[in-house]
Amino acid sequence: MSSTSSTDGSGRKGRGGLARLGPLPWIGPAVLLIVLVVLWPVYEMVRTSFLKISSSGFVRGSAGFDKYTQLFEEPALPSVVLSTVVWTLVVVTATMVISLALAQLFNQKFPGRRLTRWALIAPWAASVVMTAIGFKWMLNQTAGVLNTLMTDLGIVDGPKDWLGDPSTAWPWMMFVAVFVSLPFTTYTLLAGLQTIPAEVYEAARVDGTNTWQTYLRITLPLLRPAFLVGVVINLINVFNSFPIIWSMTRGGPDSDTATTTVFMYQLKNSDIGQSAAMSVVNFALVVVMVVVFLKASRWNQEEN
Repeated sequence: MSSTSSTDGSGRKGRGGLARLGPLPWIGPAVLLIVLVVLWPVYEMVRTSFLKISSSGFVRGSAGFDKYTQLFEEPALPSVVLSTVVWTLVVVTATMVISLALAQLFNQKFPGRRLTRWALIAPWAASVVMTAIGFKWMLNQTAGVLNTLMTDLGIVDGPKDWLGDPSTAWPWMMFVAVFVSLPFTTYTLLAGLQTIPAEVYEAARVDGTNTWQTYLRITLPLLRPAFLVGVVINLINVFNSFPIIWSMTRGGPDSDTATTTVFMYQLKNSDIGQSAAMSVVNFALVVVMVVVFLKASRWNQEEN
């Protein structure tokens, strides 16, 4: 009798001990993955920025804040930061506006809708590097298809070195960045549109609101969560975009077509510690940018 009671008591104690862990056994693997994939690299990045490292990779001791001082004394840094801000704002804004229009279109019923939806996936399914290199070849001054086509159509007087001049390289790289960003953003907004109940639109029609009023007062407010997701993901991706710029111009000439991410990679060839310092600054800029946007957009507040 006492043995049974003891067993029951230990069983309850064992279950109670497991219960005290709460959801930790379930989220533990995910937390461990985050630590290994995100937090550990960030720690190593910050640690490296305070070290003197030779070009062959040997640590020569502590550098203190010298790498940050050298970084902020780089003549190209202000223009690179400005270019990064313009690059991010233009690409994200264009992506969101075009994606909003495409999502609205694909939410309607029309012949061939399924085919066009599948076609939109192509830029997303293809490698970003492959897409960037493809456009680089098409813009080639001597044998590029786009160069030849624009010359034949009289759009330009003759073949141009589009990617050799920053004034023309930036617009083309922005075009490619928007092109590869559209599928994800469009489908994110399309998913948001499809969660809006049809009864809401029916009630709006009964109230006599026109199409534009319905879109502004109903569609956009209810689409806000999906829109915020699209903006935040695009802010992070575009700000940190490396493959497009590196594949098309390698940030040159000099650093005239470089963003902070590309500039960080350029610094790697001369000073690994300084490159790590640029990585830390870049990471901080991304965090600040996202936090400011979420604060300004009041993402966690319900619409009245």
